[in-house]
Amino acid sequence: MARAAKSTAKRKPRSAAPPAGRRFVAGLRRWALRSLGALVALVLAAVLVFSVFNPPTTPYMSAERVRLGAVDHEWIPIGQIAPVMLASVVAAEDARFCDHWGFDVPAIRAAIEAGGRNGASTITQQVVKNVYLWQGRSWARKAIEALLTPLVEAFWSKRRILEVYLNVAEFGEGVFGIDAASYAAFRVPPARLDAEQAARLAAVLPAPKRRSAASPTQATAQRAARIRDGAATIVAQGRDACFRPSGD
Repeated sequence: MARAAKSTAKRKPRSAAPPAGRRFVAGLRRWALRSLGALVALVLAAVLVFSVFNPPTTPYMSAERVRLGAVDHEWIPIGQIAPVMLASVVAAEDARFCDHWGFDVPAIRAAIEAGGRNGASTITQQVVKNVYLWQGRSWARKAIEALLTPLVEAFWSKRRILEVYLNVAEFGEGVFGIDAASYAAFRVPPARLDAEQAARLAAVLPAPKRRSAASPTQATAQRAARIRDGAATIVAQGRDACFRPSGD
């Protein structure tokens, strides 16, 4: 009897099963964490893939292909684009491209002070919008863009960002990328663009359906002249260092 009593004393009481509500919450938490982990992995994979492989198309390009029946687009490596074109697009769209981490804070501040009338999107933000997201203004798109932009800056080189931008940007009705734009406007390959031609192509980027590089209006020509001067200044001051070919 004593041995039996001793054995009984050593047994631990069974813990009661957690209530059904608590088990449900715990399961929901595990599902949420797994889903979040899968989403993060998917986003990182999408960013990493296009840091090496070229996007075959973009959501907007695909939509325009459906609307128009076809678009003019041919991918071209950045080494086959005239350096003056790189400097011109930076002068036109994002003069502090080499200095920021995806967001141009002074430009954002100036846009806020101007009541939102001035744009403050960097080239990186435009790449994120063009490659991964949809067109149009919405808080949802801007929020996703704000999350993806630092990731692209972290995993892509500045030169890669500029290469993708110049290959997916719209330069005219159904004309996407610098290769198609260069031939459409001037009948020359991108490697042979001169400073004036590069500036005129960069000048149409904010409104490619309303502006023409081949036959610019006076306003577009004046904008192109400012871009040409700005590109020359960027190069002279060494502010093109982040997208110059290595060794230059």
